[in-house]
This record gives sequence, structure tokens and C-alpha cells, in this order.
Amino acid sequence: MKLISSLLFVLTILLSSATEAQEVEVTITGLRSTDGQVVFGIFKDDETFQKEEAFLSISFKKKEISEGSMKVSFSLDPGIWGITLLDDENMNSKMEYNFLGIPREGFGFSDYYTTGLTRPKFDNFRFLLEKGRKKKITIRVRYI
Repeated sequence: MKLISSLLFVLTILLSSATEAQEVEVTITGLRSTDGQVVFGIFKDDETFQKEEAFLSISFKKKEISEGSMKVSFSLDPGIWGITLLDDENMNSKMEYNFLGIPREGFGFSDYYTTGLTRPKFDNFRFLLEKGRKKKITIRVRYI
């Protein structure tokens, strides 16, 4: 009987945490081609962002592009998040740079468009995902 009670308790915890995940809808604009994929890096804080250690990485093939835009959705638990985007045209899942260290592929950040050449801070593109609320994000891709 104790084993059944323990299993039910664990199952209840797992199901309750799984149902807390909220939908994040991302609209991507400014894509220059249908080649490759978009790769999202999902970060929880500035420290992991600066170390390029994403909490989660999600990829989508660029099948549904219309006039340089596409929408994708995925789920995350409520909390503070930041999303980076790589327009991975050559499908190697990493940013390509020229000999000067300038990105050769497109990039973007959740609800933040960077115009400079320096990397933004996590606080520039972080957002709050609230329990029970769908979040809509826009990422405008930048090519240098």
C-alpha cells in the first residue's frame, strides 16, 4: 500500500509540474532565405547567456516562411526567460563568423533589436512568463 501511495504522489507531482508549462508564441521577422533552420537558445540568466550555456535549445526548419516571417510555438515553465535566435542557414547549429569576427548568419533576441556590434546583456531581452498566460514574442533577425 505504501508503494502505491508513493507512486501516486510522484505521479501527481509530475503531472502538476507538466501542466504548469505555458505557451510561448514567437514571430520571427526579417529572414532572408528559406535555407536551413532557426535555432533558439533559451536562457534563464545573464551568467549562462555570457557563457553561451543555454538551458534549452530548440530548432525549427524554415518551412512556413511568408515574406521573410514565420511563427513557431513551444512551452516553458513560468519564470524569467530570454531567447536568442540563430538563422542557421548551413544547418551546423553554430554561428559562423568572418575573419574579423563579424557574424555571417542572422541573429536576434526576444523583443529586442540590437543595432550595435556588442553583445546585449540578458536584461535587454529577458521576459516574464506568467502562469496561466500565453506569451507572444517578436524576434527581428539582424544580418551584418
